[in-house]
Amino acid sequence: MPMIDVYATAGTFTDKHQLAIDLATAVKEIEKVPDIAMFRKNTAAFVHELPEDAIANLDGESAYVRVQVLTNAGALNREQQLEVVQRLTAVVASAGGDPSLAERTWVLLTEAPEGGWGLWGHAHTNGELVQAARQALAQG
Repeated sequence: MPMIDVYATAGTFTDKHQLAIDLATAVKEIEKVPDIAMFRKNTAAFVHELPEDAIANLDGESAYVRVQVLTNAGALNREQQLEVVQRLTAVVASAGGDPSLAERTWVLLTEAPEGGWGLWGHAHTNGELVQAARQALAQG
């Protein structure tokens, strides 16, 4: 159930809503979690538009995109980490209508500590999340 934050200068993306859906869908598919409401309703992306002067590298260039993916601890193995970075970079470049944007997209993978994934007003451990998913699957 990742949370995805995208930061880019205003105007980088024409359809921010579709970008959010595409990013969330990609990570859900890579995680290979069941297609149940628990995951569909709690996997989301947020697109943050910033003024051009709010982003800069050392040369003062601002045509960059930062994608931060927050998952619960251990949600992605190494193969999945590599796939998330590759796919999200491709999604961003496509959504921006600029293949060269792939060279200026940073994808950061972060993990919430064990017990630090808040959902439904509770700070869940990984075991509790797994148990909630099993209960949801059993209820059909």
